[in-house]
Amino acid sequence: MDEAIDFLLPRLGGWWLTSTLVEITEGQDRDERVLELLDPLAESARHARGKARWNHPCSNAQELQALVLERSGRADEAIRILGEDVAAGRFLVQNTLTAYAELLLRHGHVEALRELGTGPRAGVALRYYARALEDAGRAEEAEQVLREFIDSAEHPDRFRWPLIELLARRSRLDEAVEVGRPTFDYHDACLLEGVIHLLQEAGRPEDALALLDERSTEFVEDHFSWLSSNRLWLLGEAGRYDEALEYAATLPADEYRLLETKAWLLADSGRVEEALALLRAGGTAHLSDLAEILATHGRAAEALAVLPMVAEQRAAKEAKTPVPTDDHGYALEPPC
Repeated sequence: MDEAIDFLLPRLGGWWLTSTLVEITEGQDRDERVLELLDPLAESARHARGKARWNHPCSNAQELQALVLERSGRADEAIRILGEDVAAGRFLVQNTLTAYAELLLRHGHVEALRELGTGPRAGVALRYYARALEDAGRAEEAEQVLREFIDSAEHPDRFRWPLIELLARRSRLDEAVEVGRPTFDYHDACLLEGVIHLLQEAGRPEDALALLDERSTEFVEDHFSWLSSNRLWLLGEAGRYDEALEYAATLPADEYRLLETKAWLLADSGRVEEALALLRAGGTAHLSDLAEILATHGRAAEALAVLPMVAEQRAAKEAKTPVPTDDHGYALEPPC
């Protein structure tokens, strides 16, 4: 572990590697050392907004610092430090505010969440206040708070999903659907996908399919790929495999992952050899799905055999003609 930390040390300062440091040291009795390394990064992020450094490379340092303090038994200190930063606006990204709300929720600070969730930052934090009320046995109060914000807020739709989740947890899924329904034909902030997943998880794929059927002609035209892929998935979940395959045959051949979806429908319906033949005919682009279906049906040795070795993958990648990129790594457009 000390070697791993020493290896990361000169590379700290970026979002991902700093998160990696915190992740790999959990439960390794290295929290004090990690906190020493995080302290200057958190302090820098704390003052970045005042210096207009919006692209600070370690904008998550404050939430990571709070996380390590919490796991080392210093939750009150974590709440105090992060709370002071949030109150003073000394943070850069919404994730920091979310981390603070989650920290309060984990430790049952209902009153602090009420102040955070019903004030100017309600758009982010109200859901955590509502969940804290629910966890404290005050679910009716949580529902009332959410409905009041939906009825009165200038942008109410951001509060619908927390209410949908609350109602679903309380086995009131039909009411949850109605809460989301006003958004179902939106281009943005649409809650339809979340609702159909809730219905499927509750064993009601037929009801989810019915919601897809209710969509307007304009919505269907604008979201054809999304609708078709979800229809195939839900037909499969409902056990209507033949109908799903018939529907798949009507879709454009270049529809995203259509061949793989057909293969999984065949496999799930018991037609495993047909599924494997379809994927093999599709070429090397479908090897991962081919291997997964083989493994799923107890044919692990065959699954391993179809996957190329790492050396082969590397050689194939190096053989490709490199695509010119700009300074940010994006592919350059070919000249006119």
